Amino acid sequence: MPDNKITMTSSRPYLVRAFNEWILDNDCTPYIVVDAGIQGVQVPTAHVANGQIVLNISPGAVRGLVVGNSALEFSARFGGVPMQVFIPLQAVMAIYAKENGEGMVFGSEPGSPDPDGTNDREGSGNGAQEERPSGRPTLKVVK
Repeated sequence: MPDNKITMTSSRPYLVRAFNEWILDNDCTPYIVVDAGIQGVQVPTAHVANGQIVLNISPGAVRGLVVGNSALEFSARFGGVPMQVFIPLQAVMAIYAKENGEGMVFGSEPGSPDPDGTNDREGSGNGAQEERPSGRPTLKVVK
């Protein structure tokens, strides 16, 4: 194998699109968990709790859903008030089916927040880099 290190783009947009399609194909309701503290997130702040918001992104709940390679956006009504929602994909912490909880939690990619929301937040102020383990990566089967 060559020693050249290839930098790959984030897998998160591809996984969000795939899980959204999979959840809808199984007649379930896709929900996303968003870290509202990430710079650029535009969500209804009245519905943010503990720095996070859970959003229903099913076709019946939103209009014009676009999951691009850098952001997820749509329009929806919150309490009867229309709003354009914009979420940088690094702020998407999880996608799951409301009915059974099947889905995926994100946080393992460089530059993405950890599931507990402590890594790479804008304005965290500590300036310390988290030590990453070296060696061969491992994969787990998640059921």
